[in-house]
Amino acid sequence: MLATLLLLADGRLPSGGHAHSSGLEAQVAAGRVCDVADLAGFLRGKLATTGLVSAAFAAAACRRPGSWAGLDDGLDARTPSPALRKASRAQGRALLRAGRAMWRLPEIGREPHQPVALGVLASAAGLGPAEAAVAAAHGTIAGPASAAVRLLGLDPYAVHGLLALLAPECDRIAADAAARCDDPVDLLPAAGAPLLDIGAELHATWEVRLFAS
Repeated sequence: MLATLLLLADGRLPSGGHAHSSGLEAQVAAGRVCDVADLAGFLRGKLATTGLVSAAFAAAACRRPGSWAGLDDGLDARTPSPALRKASRAQGRALLRAGRAMWRLPEIGREPHQPVALGVLASAAGLGPAEAAVAAAHGTIAGPASAAVRLLGLDPYAVHGLLALLAPECDRIAADAAARCDDPVDLLPAAGAPLLDIGAELHATWEVRLFAS
């Protein structure tokens, strides 16, 4: 199943992730992220907050088929920014489209948030909650890391060195998230990042931007 996990976590998967910076573009414009050291702090913060939440919900969605609507509502409650909710559902829709080309997916009945869609794909691919959590946690940092190269012109070797440095932390976050996959929705992680919420709302008003979010 390792090859399947690699396929699901591959940044080249045509799921639209390349069009999103996960809030980085707004932070770069605000002058908060200017170099690799700043990016390291940004990615660590992402992992500890939205990364943990995404990994937990992806693991739960993989573990509990039929509970997707409740999990999706739970993510809505944890995403106060309308712009981020829109971006998450757009990525979820694109991810399901890619997934249908690879596996037989169940009918979901709505456009889910990206972590829920990821859990659905992981389940359909024969993966378990732990693998779904790893894919979600990895995506939380890999997406904005790639965006940083385009936004700031950072050395891609240095950026990937940073991702390698963060890999153990990514694994730890994923393991913690997967261990909670049977928790009720209200008890799943709810860590927030208010500055990213504010940045997302400002970013959505820009007439010119490189990324959709």
